[in-house]
Amino acid sequence: MSLKSGDLFPENVVTDIFNKVKGHSTLARLSNQQAIPFAGEKEFIFNLEGNAQIVGEGEQKKDGKAVMDSRVIKPVKIIYQARITDEFKHVALEKQLQYMKAFIDGYAVKISQAFDIAALHGLEPRSMTDASFKDTNSFDGLVTDNVVEYSVDTIEDDIETAVQTVVTGDGDVTGLGLSPQAAAALGKVEVNGVKQYPEFRFGGRPSSFHGMSTDVNKTLTMVGEGDDKDHVIVGDFDNSFKWGYAENIPLEIIEYGDPDGLGRDLKAYNEILLRAETYIGWGILLPENFARIVEEETQVEG
Repeated sequence: MSLKSGDLFPENVVTDIFNKVKGHSTLARLSNQQAIPFAGEKEFIFNLEGNAQIVGEGEQKKDGKAVMDSRVIKPVKIIYQARITDEFKHVALEKQLQYMKAFIDGYAVKISQAFDIAALHGLEPRSMTDASFKDTNSFDGLVTDNVVEYSVDTIEDDIETAVQTVVTGDGDVTGLGLSPQAAAALGKVEVNGVKQYPEFRFGGRPSSFHGMSTDVNKTLTMVGEGDDKDHVIVGDFDNSFKWGYAENIPLEIIEYGDPDGLGRDLKAYNEILLRAETYIGWGILLPENFARIVEEETQVEG
């Protein structure tokens, strides 16, 4: 591994980072990813109406109706940086690698959360305020029709309602994202005193539920103050949501100044700052193929 400022992380390190991302991001775990160029790419969506036709000898080939749409998946830049002691510059390579392993592990967690917060809720992760793409490229901004009200006491029925909302609209449900609160509610469901879903008890995080890929993650409810909370998102994560990342991740080693705004000079405190940036893009191709179970934030009148 090269540890010089301005170099790119090697391909095997980038792969390792995003393997870790899949362990911390609901969207990464439930959906398929592909590499995307820095300039973005266009995904075409075809809606074909009517059934196919068997054509007999001499029979006219009848027309069908096709509606084509497109969505551009353009990456956004996500930055993570951390201060460490400047002894990093002087220790042996083996020790430097130990520092970098810790940095990479933290980096994977932070960009995982940032990806979910941005794509699920349309928020800028650091400030937790609305991003420019909230209405056009986030689940909270686009999945506004298929919404079920969250209730701890009816969570099983609510999930069924959400699934059927998608299925009856001719969509598929391949994945289920749950907040820890929703998962705990499922773990408490009883019939005649028997727990129906014990795999969700005691903080359990099963990877599947009734044939759907499943992930339990606090990022579903990591929203801004006063925002509604998603406790469940179901839908066609295999085909109706796409995401990817640019394979170049640069590393910057900063030795001077106050680059992270903490109010203290790096040199004065014998520190350096490690900074890496990743370009991640996503697109919700068919919002109607998803449903959300939402806890509305109660408004307290002054």
